[in-house]
Amino acid sequence: MEDYPVEISSEGIKIKPEKMDIDKLYHCIYQDKIMLFFKDKNDMLNCYEIEEKELVDQVKQLPSNSDEIEKILEKYIQAKNLNH
Repeated sequence: MEDYPVEISSEGIKIKPEKMDIDKLYHCIYQDKIMLFFKDKNDMLNCYEIEEKELVDQVKQLPSNSDEIEKILEKYIQAKNLNH
């Protein structure tokens, strides 16, 4: 998607923070990992990497601009009881 601020190229992941909304989660799949990005209220870019195969497989089914990733992550956290 042209306006999506996260792109994968032959050189790696390209991020365009100027196109990001504050506190909105953006993602891509890179080298069989979920890469999560968001810009906080201080304009700081935050990045997280998830290798959990179950999650990666679920997210691979989503379009790159989908908001469903947050629901998938929340269900996983609840199922694994990770928020305690």
